[in-house]
Amino acid sequence: MGFKMGIVGLPNVGKSTLFNALTKTAAAQAANFPFCTIEPNVGEVAVPDARLDTLAEIAGSKQIIPTRMTFVDIAGLVKGASKGEGLGNQFLANIRETDAIAHVLRCFEDGDVTHVDGRVDPVADAETIETELMLADLESIEKRRANLVRKLKGNDKEAQQQDRLLAAAQAAIEDGKPARVVEVDAEDAKAWKMLQLLSTKPVLYVCNVSEEEAAEGNAHSAAVAEMAAAQGNSHVIISARIEEEISQLDAEEAEMFLGEMGLEEPGLDRLIRAGYELLHLETYFTVGPKEARAWTIRQGTSAPQAAGVIHGDFEKGFIRAETIAYADFVANKGEAGAKEAGKMRAEGKSYVVKDGDVLHFLFNT
Repeated sequence: MGFKMGIVGLPNVGKSTLFNALTKTAAAQAANFPFCTIEPNVGEVAVPDARLDTLAEIAGSKQIIPTRMTFVDIAGLVKGASKGEGLGNQFLANIRETDAIAHVLRCFEDGDVTHVDGRVDPVADAETIETELMLADLESIEKRRANLVRKLKGNDKEAQQQDRLLAAAQAAIEDGKPARVVEVDAEDAKAWKMLQLLSTKPVLYVCNVSEEEAAEGNAHSAAVAEMAAAQGNSHVIISARIEEEISQLDAEEAEMFLGEMGLEEPGLDRLIRAGYELLHLETYFTVGPKEARAWTIRQGTSAPQAAGVIHGDFEKGFIRAETIAYADFVANKGEAGAKEAGKMRAEGKSYVVKDGDVLHFLFNT
């Protein structure tokens, strides 16, 4: 399981440049990692994780298979998108299918690149898109609640739950807040997710700065950081131009280029990690002589559910998971050493998988 992140933004903020850098990076990885372009505006990239290389080296794995994430370059937004302005309808439909939103904000000054509103104000830009999502949700909520009237008169329990949740979302939006601020009980979580409201999507603000400001950011990115913290969202600072340049270099050249720019790693790596944290995702590994492979799960996933990510039969026939913590696998130089040191554990159905676990599943066929 990976996750799908929609890249959104107003025109001329660097959204497409960033997406192009992502897909070029993925294309460069194609010799070693699976890559596919599902549609012209959809691309999958490998999730960087140095632990996977370490595990593969210890186990002598012939192949390394990282977990992947999907980026969707969503049509540029303009004011009035909720009413179908520009490519509004397409924009809103594409967002609905994503797990999270990477909102690219212009945090650079450049007289040669025109801003759609004639000024550089990333906080106002963020509010423009948030407002359009909330307006689209409000219209959707009103229609859906009207369609539930007949079922509510018949005391349909599912309709009552749906109407109660829609009413809570409507109240938040009418108060000027996105639906994600609504606190939802565990028993309502599934029904809430099924509503697919746009303003419930977690947001990662991507501050696109100039090349000279990539390491430290600037006053614009600082304002975004403050806004993100107040909302409980995340932010990363990236120079889309630097990422585009890096995407065309080999590994050695890229490392040298990053050093010259005062950067420790590509911004795309930080973007992916921030996305993982935003969605409460983590990684476990399967390791052997044939391959070392990373798998993505949500935090709190049980061992049988983690096995099901590999194949549904693994979950159905789950017996136990032979488990070694990443640090123990490395310290004891592999599975045999960890087992000899008493660091391999047999975990049952109630075990909650931890980030970095090296797992081997036993199951009935």
